[in-house]
Amino acid sequence: MPDGTPAHGFPRLPDGTPAHGTPRFPDGTPAHGIPQVRGGHPEQREGGGGWGELRGGPGGGQGVAVGPGVPRQRYLSPGPRQEYVDAFDEDDDVFTRRTHASSAPAGDPYASVTSWDTDTRTGTDAGIDDDAPPTGEPVPVKGAKGRTFTGIAAAAVTTVLAVIVAGQVTDAGDDTGVQSQSAADQARDARDSASRGDGRPTPSDSPSAVPLTYEQKMGRRYELSATLDGSGEFDAIAGIDKAPGAGQKYTYRVDVEQGLGLDGEIFAQAVQKTLNDDRSWAHNGGRTFERIHSGKPDFVITLASPGTTADWCARSGLDTTVDNVSCDSAATERVMINAYRWAQGSKTYGDEIHAYRQMLINHEIGHRLGYHHVTCGKDGELAPVMQQQTKFLDHDGISCKANPWPYPGS
Repeated sequence: MPDGTPAHGFPRLPDGTPAHGTPRFPDGTPAHGIPQVRGGHPEQREGGGGWGELRGGPGGGQGVAVGPGVPRQRYLSPGPRQEYVDAFDEDDDVFTRRTHASSAPAGDPYASVTSWDTDTRTGTDAGIDDDAPPTGEPVPVKGAKGRTFTGIAAAAVTTVLAVIVAGQVTDAGDDTGVQSQSAADQARDARDSASRGDGRPTPSDSPSAVPLTYEQKMGRRYELSATLDGSGEFDAIAGIDKAPGAGQKYTYRVDVEQGLGLDGEIFAQAVQKTLNDDRSWAHNGGRTFERIHSGKPDFVITLASPGTTADWCARSGLDTTVDNVSCDSAATERVMINAYRWAQGSKTYGDEIHAYRQMLINHEIGHRLGYHHVTCGKDGELAPVMQQQTKFLDHDGISCKANPWPYPGS
């Protein structure tokens, strides 16, 4: 520069004179072509690293910037840092699985991808001093090539896992109900097994619905049409009910018309119980009744639809279509019980359907035994069992009481 001051970037002593190593003439003036500035400051260069070194120059290799006209010294870069060289010097086989400090334990091939021990807390919440200097040994740095392959491998594993999970979700969508149910059953079985250790009953030991008793079934009404005309085909109720008494024995068979939807077993049981009751025709042991299902019985007591009942009663000259009643078809072996009356009862008996059914049996068997129709003689008396109680209880100004038994006072 005009005042002789070296240009910015050239070293100088505290009194402003050029530092040792700056080209100058014998009188101390910087050589021609050396840029000079007034009051400049040298730049601070970091030794080594990216600034490089000026080899062969004065000062034992001290790097000095050059200006126009100054012969350039050979500038050599120190090259990559040693750790990078070391990383590439090792045997980098991209198809060989690497072992990292955070590798997953044996037996869990996906832990390195799916598991982290990173503490997500920050600042004072995690007990970390943000201003504290770093401590411990730095983590070894792998080569760029190794890091690239690690990232690719992690992405590949993640993709495989995503495909597997997607497949499982798709499969689960087809049988979610079955799997959920299966899981619920297994959980319940495990829970039940644990709770049954104290001797409590299993569900199979729990009491089922209590069946209706004979009295309960005989006390119920059943749906059946008053105009039903059945098939005319009968089924004999299987089994034998031995005669309980020592009197004159009558054998009978119980037939039930097909398609009625009524309980033939209860009907057969009602016949046996009713006829052998001491208030019935077995009174004082004079008679006893036995049910059979094969052979030649004394009569066949038959539960049939209103249409079929009318057909069989007509064979004996009886019309049951008036008031839809039952009959003893004396010209045949059949004593006909109208299924509509058995199912629904009559107005004369009201809610006493069990008693009404007993009356039906006793009245029609009474005809088979030779008894005819009669009525009560006084107001308020019990109607005789041979009175047509399905049709009436009152007659000629006399009011009778319903009665199902031949010997009611027994």
